[in-house]
Amino acid sequence: MLALASAVVYGIVDFAGGILSRRVHYAFVAWVGQIGGMAFAFIAAVVVPARQVGVEDLAWGALSGIGSAVTMLFLNRALARGAMSVVLPISAVTGVALSVLCGVWFLGEQPAMPAWFGILLMLPALWLVSGGSGDGHRPDGVRDGLIASLGVAVQYIGLGLAGQESGLWAVFAGRVAAVVVLTPVLATAKNVRPVTGRDTTKALLIGAGAALGLTLYLLATREQLLAVAVTLASLYPAIPVLLGIVVLHEKLTARRVVGLAAAGVAVVLLSAG
Repeated sequence: MLALASAVVYGIVDFAGGILSRRVHYAFVAWVGQIGGMAFAFIAAVVVPARQVGVEDLAWGALSGIGSAVTMLFLNRALARGAMSVVLPISAVTGVALSVLCGVWFLGEQPAMPAWFGILLMLPALWLVSGGSGDGHRPDGVRDGLIASLGVAVQYIGLGLAGQESGLWAVFAGRVAAVVVLTPVLATAKNVRPVTGRDTTKALLIGAGAALGLTLYLLATREQLLAVAVTLASLYPAIPVLLGIVVLHEKLTARRVVGLAAAGVAVVLLSAG
């Protein structure tokens, strides 16, 4: 449930971030968003008890933050260009595959057989939900999606390796690292349209939502294998699709219906495993 809640939150964040990135520069949305995430993560880390916070835990959190910075930067750029049908399936499917493989190879995790079937089923389900190959002829969307997928994997793996006794300080360390990484990018960014106070507020809320999604994911990894938590959390592309249908009145294609059904079966298998 924690991992699925993380997927819902992250899906809403991606949708909102993509819409805002069509108005103001995607680097601005990413950087200001991390400021909002840093504020939320600090409050959450203070509230949630931490028995022992080690340098190693903060280092894993910082590594996760670097992955978050890369993910949000390239994801927002792709969404700003209208390549949602390309970047979401590539980033989600490739990111979850890399994360699961790292969990098995480096952490020695052994998901149960139903969970393996769920993981394998989730990959095509995510692809179908996000629209299949979509506008596959756009090399910029494909490139952004692949780069974002590496960020997704680093983000999830790094955060999952933080010790349980460190509370939520790894999430805060990640937001600090993300701000540092994105600062020089923002310095070279030029907004075509003026940034309003409302835009800034939206970006801050989007970043706070992303930090909430990562917090839920971190808590999920402490209750379940990283491979299972990552796969469930990576269901987030379904949310922008559903929001697009409800809010933007986009058409629900047969491909997406099949993908959503397959994702539902995958969730049951993962929960059983």
